Amino acid sequence: MDRLLQLEVFSKTAELGSLSKAAEILRMSNAAASRHLSALEERLAVRLIERNTRRLWLTEAGQELLQRCGTLLNELAEAEDAVSDRALSPKGMLRVTSSLSFAMIYLAPMLPAFRALYPDLSVQIISANRYLDFIEAGIDVAIRTREHEPDSNIIVRRIGQMHRVLAAAPSYLEKHGRPEHPADLARHNMLIYNLANDPYSLRLSQGSTTQTVRIAPTLDSNDGQIICGAARAGLGILIQPLYIVQSDIAAGRLVPVLMGWELPLLTMNIAYQNRVRLPAKIRVFSDFLVSHIREHSEPGIWIDAAK
Repeated sequence: MDRLLQLEVFSKTAELGSLSKAAEILRMSNAAASRHLSALEERLAVRLIERNTRRLWLTEAGQELLQRCGTLLNELAEAEDAVSDRALSPKGMLRVTSSLSFAMIYLAPMLPAFRALYPDLSVQIISANRYLDFIEAGIDVAIRTREHEPDSNIIVRRIGQMHRVLAAAPSYLEKHGRPEHPADLARHNMLIYNLANDPYSLRLSQGSTTQTVRIAPTLDSNDGQIICGAARAGLGILIQPLYIVQSDIAAGRLVPVLMGWELPLLTMNIAYQNRVRLPAKIRVFSDFLVSHIREHSEPGIWIDAAK
């Protein structure tokens, strides 16, 4: 157990930038914290932290150890919480951010069942297509479409991947014709989500063949619902994740085009701050959301959805 405590002292010291603050959080004296840190460095035969009278910083070996032991300590804390919180009902406020489309299609419909299980937990949904700062915005959980977070303190739990599709209203295709090849998109009215990665360049694949097409927007917007509304009205061809347009396609309001060509898959993740002890409210919400998506999505929308 001393070896685990040594890692906890090291990790907390690195996180807080102060041995005394780490000792206070871990409820031990400064002298005891210093002994644990020295014992760890002696056992590993390497200097982990350099320090002077003003500050401390990690050595290269310390940075590598922090990266490795952080995951270990977090998983251990989550395992302990999973047992100790089993009989507890999460309480308080959970703040969730996602795109408007995801909130409308998945979050809002699942809330009655979620609240029935956790009646003491309130939910606030912040609709935002740009990625808010967790600390500044007070966010607990974010639904995001990027695979990696630039901040190492953010944990990413994968929901799954899905196809993106090109689609237009029947009235538009009747007037302007249906594109038969990616190059045809250059002469069509394109409705573009301008927060996508490289939104004005489309990379489409068919078997071993890949075509990259530069497109100019007839409409670009930072919200998928605006783009969908314009497409249903017959303005042009949209590029959207399948989950957003599936109901319009099923009802005949939109018609997929270039079905033989595939756009890069879209990855959807749950993101939250890395904490020594993950709050129960974040854990139960994440588990419920993954289960809800798996059970209530139309067949074919998700690829390798989380279980």
